[in-house]
Amino acid sequence: MQQETKNFIAKITKFGKLYTPYKIFIMRWTIKSLPDQDTVKNLMHVLSIDNITATLLVQRGIETFEQARKFFRPELQDLHDPYLMKDMDKAVVRIEKAIQNNENILVFGDYDVDGTTAVSLVSSYLRSFYPNIATYIPDRYNEGYGVSYLGIDYADDNGCSLIIALDCGIKSIDHVAYANRKNIDFIICDHHRPGEFLPDAVAVLDPKRSDCFYPYDELCGCGIGFKLLQALGKNRGETTEDLIQYLDLVATAIAADIVPMTGENRILAKLGLEVINDNPRPGIKALIHQIKKKTLDITDVVFIIAPRINAAGRIKHGNHAVELLTEFNFEQAQQFASEIEQYNSDRKDLDKQITKEALQQIIDNNEHENFTSVVFHETWHKGVIGIVASRLIETYYRPTLVFTKSGDKYAASARSVKGFDVYNALESCAEYLEQFGGHMYAAGLTLKEENYQAFKNAFEEIVKATIHPDMRIPEISVDAAIDFDEITPKMTRILKQFEPFGPLNMTPVFVTKNLQDTGFAKTLGSDNEHLRLYVKQNNTGGIGAIGFGLGNKIGLTLNQQSFQAAYCIDENEWNGNVSMQLRLKDLKEN
Repeated sequence: MQQETKNFIAKITKFGKLYTPYKIFIMRWTIKSLPDQDTVKNLMHVLSIDNITATLLVQRGIETFEQARKFFRPELQDLHDPYLMKDMDKAVVRIEKAIQNNENILVFGDYDVDGTTAVSLVSSYLRSFYPNIATYIPDRYNEGYGVSYLGIDYADDNGCSLIIALDCGIKSIDHVAYANRKNIDFIICDHHRPGEFLPDAVAVLDPKRSDCFYPYDELCGCGIGFKLLQALGKNRGETTEDLIQYLDLVATAIAADIVPMTGENRILAKLGLEVINDNPRPGIKALIHQIKKKTLDITDVVFIIAPRINAAGRIKHGNHAVELLTEFNFEQAQQFASEIEQYNSDRKDLDKQITKEALQQIIDNNEHENFTSVVFHETWHKGVIGIVASRLIETYYRPTLVFTKSGDKYAASARSVKGFDVYNALESCAEYLEQFGGHMYAAGLTLKEENYQAFKNAFEEIVKATIHPDMRIPEISVDAAIDFDEITPKMTRILKQFEPFGPLNMTPVFVTKNLQDTGFAKTLGSDNEHLRLYVKQNNTGGIGAIGFGLGNKIGLTLNQQSFQAAYCIDENEWNGNVSMQLRLKDLKEN
């Protein structure tokens, strides 16, 4: 066992207490290759910017003045015509027919943020001019993910002849056939990859269909719902500007679903953030009121707003999220938000406790050097095991499964590390499984109790045989190596305009060498887990820096030692004053 790992085990088990874990792995830094320099120089000239900023833009596919204009100034007019999406015309015709015939319409969606925001979006829009709208969110525990037979029966019992399914349904062939036998039509609005065959629905809106040539295929489920609204509005003589009020929901879904922050997603997220900060719907306003933060960025939406919306489906029921997001009385919305805040508090307590128990289980079983983490306890809450799996990866960077008891079966959430396809690994162990589904980095599965240990052994062997050694070391992808004298006020102002950040437009990461702390290095937190520095490079700097989870790196900074840092350029606001600071990702010796 490596000495660093031994020290870590001793640390977290000291006096028999499980402490908040430090990272036990070494980070792998990879610096992106330089893009074409002629393109960089041309962009420097046409935009009057420095080499570093131009390089960052070209790395993101921004090579011309017009592309830069659309990147920095996203506008509604840059959205694509919704009727370019396959079956959009059929969907609009069927909905208008339902309205004309006074039919009952059921808006159905998943219990996560993307699903509940999508249901809230479409139902609140339709209710603005048509009353016969009902909503349905499946129960996480009784029905599971996606279109359910119970949901179809609910539609049948309540006289609904049309179901609009959002963020799900693309593989629900049997469910749609069941609905057809009950004379209930389906419109599917999904963004997941289809199977070999499509459901027999009236319309299937999914830009990932092989026969759909819509120009942008990275929309989330709520984004597909917005395109449906855009088409309905166009058919009814409305403009896209009339839909701006709904963009707070779309931006929340884009942030939570971790879809690429490019193209239409960037437009919808940017403008949606403006709605969130300037004039959000009462439900989102009530959530913001709970957290008492004036201005939110996309990170706040990911880590503050989205978990609270998710908590309803994890702890209670996704219907509570829809109630909050469709409520237009602020006082009532505050009541809903208060309840959801309690769900989120319960979720955090469960998450924290189960993570401690799971870490202890890995230590007790002497599995800290395994290629996988597979843990089980029959009482662990099913609603948080996916979060716990992600937490375990923060400590043991490897494919992870967290199991709990679900009825007479064991159910698990799986999470993976960058580059490793956990779905394929599960497929290789399919003989032990009852069912499984998901994608490269996240999946769900069930198995019989008697197959658990055999599966656990098989999964460990499959991962051990197929994972590349580099995938076992977490990567920091560095955009550029720079010196402190290259960080100018103009550069930081332009970097601020790169927001909102997300996949394919991540916050730029820089590396600077030959740094020294000015003598103010200290650790923060109840277990000294964080690091605060004030750094300089040669005679340049005196810049504040914060490193969350990097408290154990303080030794590299003491006694005027020279070191290098990977970091993002950030802002620190204190007592109304805003100053630049470095958000440290990692430290190394020079």
